[in-house]
Amino acid sequence: MPLDADAIRCGCRGEVTAATQLCGAELGRFKAVAAEDGPLTVACTQQAALFSQVASENNRANSIQFANIRETAGWSGDADRAGPKMAALLAAAAEVAAPTPTVQLESGGVILIYGRDEAAIEAGDLLKEHLDVTVLIAPPAAIAPPRNADYPIAKGRITSVKGHLGAFDVVVDDFAEAAPSSRRALTFGASRNNARSTCDIVLDLTGGPALVPADLRDGYLRADPGSPAAILQAVLKARDLVGTFEKPRYITFDAGLCAHSRSKRTGCTRCLDSCPAGAITPAGNHVAIDANICAGCGQCATACPTGAASYALPAEDALVRKLRAMLLAYRQAGGARAVVLVHDESHGAPLIDALSRFGDGLPANVLPFAVNEVTQIGLESIIAAFAYGVSAVRFLLRAKPRHDVSGLTRTVALADPILAGLGFGPARLSIIATDDPDRLIEALRTAPADAPTPRPASFRAVGGKRDVLASRWPNCTARRLHPSMSFRCPRGRRSGRSRSMLPVARFACPACRSVRRVPCATTPSARRCVLSKTPAFSAACAGRRARKTSSRWFRRSISVPVGRRPGFSRKRSRFAASAAASRSASRAASSVWWRSSKASTGCIRARRSGSTPSRCAATAASASSPNKVLNLMAQLARPSAPPTITCVTGTGSETRTAAPAELPGSG
Repeated sequence: MPLDADAIRCGCRGEVTAATQLCGAELGRFKAVAAEDGPLTVACTQQAALFSQVASENNRANSIQFANIRETAGWSGDADRAGPKMAALLAAAAEVAAPTPTVQLESGGVILIYGRDEAAIEAGDLLKEHLDVTVLIAPPAAIAPPRNADYPIAKGRITSVKGHLGAFDVVVDDFAEAAPSSRRALTFGASRNNARSTCDIVLDLTGGPALVPADLRDGYLRADPGSPAAILQAVLKARDLVGTFEKPRYITFDAGLCAHSRSKRTGCTRCLDSCPAGAITPAGNHVAIDANICAGCGQCATACPTGAASYALPAEDALVRKLRAMLLAYRQAGGARAVVLVHDESHGAPLIDALSRFGDGLPANVLPFAVNEVTQIGLESIIAAFAYGVSAVRFLLRAKPRHDVSGLTRTVALADPILAGLGFGPARLSIIATDDPDRLIEALRTAPADAPTPRPASFRAVGGKRDVLASRWPNCTARRLHPSMSFRCPRGRRSGRSRSMLPVARFACPACRSVRRVPCATTPSARRCVLSKTPAFSAACAGRRARKTSSRWFRRSISVPVGRRPGFSRKRSRFAASAAASRSASRAASSVWWRSSKASTGCIRARRSGSTPSRCAATAASASSPNKVLNLMAQLARPSAPPTITCVTGTGSETRTAAPAELPGSG
C-alpha cells in the first residue's frame, strides 16, 4: 500500500519513521526507536504481540500504542489519497485514555443445564469432568435415563433468574428429582413449587425465550438445541468460566445528581426505561446500577439529563479528545469533508476488514472511529464532532442488534433539528444497520458529505458530559453556517420542568439546564428556543446555591428584612431570607438581557443602564464560580435607574426610557 509520509508528518506531532518490513528485516530499527522510551505509536496491529514482546525484552517502561492503517486506509481504491486519513488514525491512537475501573466476578464452577430433551444430558456428559453439573429438564421430561448417575437430574420450570456470573439465584416451579429406579423413561417424585437454587453458570438449551433481559448477562449461555455445533461452542465457553474474572465498570454513577425521586414522588425514569440488561433498579430517591450485571451499552448515560450516570470506557471527555485529535490531524494533513463512521470492535471492525480484503475498502474521507458500544455516543459527542469540523456522522449497527438501540435513535432524533437549526442541513446523521460489506460501502458512497463549519474549533474537552456539551455548544453556535437561524426543539425538550441538559435558550440555567420559552418579537404566539451561550441561573438553582452559601455572607451582600414569628428559629429565618434574596436576584437577572429570536422586521433589545457597568454581563457569568454569579445577582437586586429600550427597525433606531410593564419578565 502507498504511504504518504509528508501528509502524515503534517498531521502527527513528533518524528515520523517510515518502514516496509518493520516486523521482519527492519526489526532492528524498531528496537532502536523503542529503546528511547518516549511516546511511541506503531501503525500495525497484526504484529502487536511481537512488538510488545521485543519492547519488554529491551526493558521499555512506557506502553506502545497501535493503529491499524492497512485495512482502514491503505487497502482501498482511494489509497493514493489516504495520507490525511492515515495521519488522523495515528493521531487518534496516540490519545491514551485513563484506565477504566473494574469489578471482580468469582465463579466456583457450579453449572445448571436447563433443557427439554437428551441434548441437556449430552451437555452434562461433556462438562461433568470439569464442572459441578446439575441438569434440569423442562416438563414433561420424557427422556431415557442415563446409564450412570454421575450428576443430579431433576425436572421443573424456571420462573425467575436473578444475579450474574458466580451468583445466580434460580426459582423453579414443578420441581421434582429423578427416581433411581427409572427404567424406560425418567420418573420423578413429588413435585413442589417455588424451589430455589444458586449456581455460578446457567446453560439454557430449551430453545425458548431468554431467561434474562436481552440475553446480556455474564455467565448466562444460550444455544439452539437443534445445532450440535452451537451446543459444543456453548459447552466450551462454560468450561472456561471458572475462577476470578474482571470486567470494566462501564458506568460511573453519582447518586447526589440523580433526579429519580423526591418525597416519595417519582420523577425521572429515563435510565430505567432504556437499560436492556435490567441492571438498574429504584433505590429510594435515586437509582442503583449493578456493575456486575451492566452490559455496557451506555444508553443510561446518554439518556440521563443530570449527568448522574456517565460512561467510563472511556469517559466522555477522553472520547471527545480522541475525536478532536483525529479531526485536527486530518485537517492539518490536507483532508476535506471528513465523515466519521462510528462502529464497535465486535461487529464493525470485522466488517471493515472484509470490505478492505475483498472489496474496494473505505473511501478516503471516511474515518472509522471505534468505540466499545455505538449506543454510548451521546449528544455531547455529536455536537463536538461538528464543532471540530466534521461533515457527517454515520453509526454502524448490526442488522439484528443484540439489544434495544432506541437510545441511539432518540439521540439522533434530538440532534437532527439542532444541526438543521445551525445551518448544516438534513442528512448529517444516519444509522447504517447491516451485516453486508457491500451494503455498507453503498450507503457510504450514496450519502452526501456537505460542507462542514467554516471555522472549526480546537479546544480540548474537560469534565463530564454536561461540561463537554456546555463547552462545545458556544463553539458550535459561534461557528454555525447561518448565524441568524433559529430552530424548534423536539417535543418535550423545551419545558423547564424536564431538567433538559441542552442549553439552547436565552434563559437556560447552567446548573439544571431548565429552559424558558421566549416569545418572538413580531409574532407573540410563536415560541422558539433561541441559540444562546449566555445562560442565567434559574430560580430553583439560585435558591439552592444561596442556601449552600453562609447566611453571614448574605447579610453582608443583600439586606432583606424578614420578620421573626413565634416558633421560627433564627436558622429558618435565615433560609427564608436567602430564598427571598435568590428569587429577587433571579427576577432581576432574567430581565438583564432579553432578545427575541429571528424576526423579519427586526428585534428589540432591553438593557439595564446604571452605575454598575457589569450588570449586562450577569447572564454570561461562568457556572463554575457561584460566588461571582451571586455577587452579580446581588447587584442586580438593588434598585437602579430605569432601563432604556433601543428599538431597531428597517427605518432607523429610537432610544427611550422603558416603562416597567415593557420589561421582559415584569408583570
